[in-house]
Amino acid sequence: MSEKLLYALTRPLLFALDAETAHKLTLPALRRAAALGLTRAVRKPAPDPRTVMGITFPNPVGLAAGLDKDGAYIDGLAALGFGSIEVGTVTPRAQAGNPLPRMFRLPAARGIINRMGFNNGGVDAFVANVQASKFYQNKEGVLGLNIGKNADTPIERAADDYLLCLEKVYPYASYVTVNISSPNTKNLRQLQGASELDALLAQLKEAQSRLAERHKRYVPITLKIAPDIDAEQIKNIAGALLRHKIDGVIATNTTLSRTAVAGMRHGDEAGGLSGAPVFELSNAVIRALKAELGDALPIIGVGGIMCGADAKAKFDAGAALVQLYSGLIYTGPALVRDCAQAVRRG
Repeated sequence: MSEKLLYALTRPLLFALDAETAHKLTLPALRRAAALGLTRAVRKPAPDPRTVMGITFPNPVGLAAGLDKDGAYIDGLAALGFGSIEVGTVTPRAQAGNPLPRMFRLPAARGIINRMGFNNGGVDAFVANVQASKFYQNKEGVLGLNIGKNADTPIERAADDYLLCLEKVYPYASYVTVNISSPNTKNLRQLQGASELDALLAQLKEAQSRLAERHKRYVPITLKIAPDIDAEQIKNIAGALLRHKIDGVIATNTTLSRTAVAGMRHGDEAGGLSGAPVFELSNAVIRALKAELGDALPIIGVGGIMCGADAKAKFDAGAALVQLYSGLIYTGPALVRDCAQAVRRG
């Protein structure tokens, strides 16, 4: 039985459950399946290596952060054939996140609204999970570690949280993503402002240099930004990325816009909207960033990829790599291979 057919049969059962409940059941099941060798039947993408940020990615289709916040399911997710796995967002201290319910499917729009609020077990538990994974131990592929700030850390002290997390995760990461764009941590997107961003990136770059010397290994830093920014903000962000020699940018996180889901059940829930409704918003930001950055640093495109053609559109807009999340919920694991095939070179 193909994985497409299997997921088509499984999806109605998962969608009958609350979204977060389904999430909590699926990831442990995937981990068990991988441990038992049951995921060997999943057809992986053919090798299509891309060198980005000095890292060789086995294929250009990665997993976006958010699916595995604690790095507890890396081996199961790796079995699906991703060219990279990004886990997190992790914060210095454990936090429960926002009250339940906090995740909602909008099937008619192929969207998801979440207001999880960086729920995670803290950076020390996160690092222990990463270290325990065979994917890390055997150096099987590219591992991105995504860092954020605790909800109760004042925004003016946000850099302290990012610097602490960077120091803790640096030895174990292929690259580190700095998440300043979640809409579910109060005032976090304020860090995308010109002066705030300059100050944060300067401190991160200095820390990166110090850590590279200590560990004798340079680990690239990427910045994850929101889709809800205008042309002037994009210009300011691009300028800051170039000034501080940041290694890459991930475009984009979830949107606060509700235009595409107005009137739908759950359409007015607070939180970030992902999936198909963010596709064009993300593409517009990628195109604008590409116009500002050229080839100076790579763009990783994420947002609303539901099929192979969507992945190709991200590349056409200027992305060097893509990442998936919500599309997996609606389409299933075969999406990884479909996207890799659509953007395959040669």
